[in-house]
Amino acid sequence: MSIICRHAYVEGRVQGVGFRQSTASEARRLQLSGWVRNLADGRVEVLFEGEEGAVKSLVQWLERGPSGARVVSLTLSEHPVQDAQGFEIRR
Repeated sequence: MSIICRHAYVEGRVQGVGFRQSTASEARRLQLSGWVRNLADGRVEVLFEGEEGAVKSLVQWLERGPSGARVVSLTLSEHPVQDAQGFEIRR
């Protein structure tokens, strides 16, 4: 069981469409830890960690987002594991 962490920026129509709440729900469903927040430039930033398969599943989900969102690009990078507890929505 390999624990990995990823940092993502999601660009497109991703604010005002429930993206943060939907991301948190999906991350919790996948038993991932981390956080999601809106950025002033209109992007959404996400840091998430957990089992490799679950992380990959959230990456695939982020490429689409919830209904109402239109993801134009997803920038993903590896990040050191933070040992975060739970998944939160940051303001």
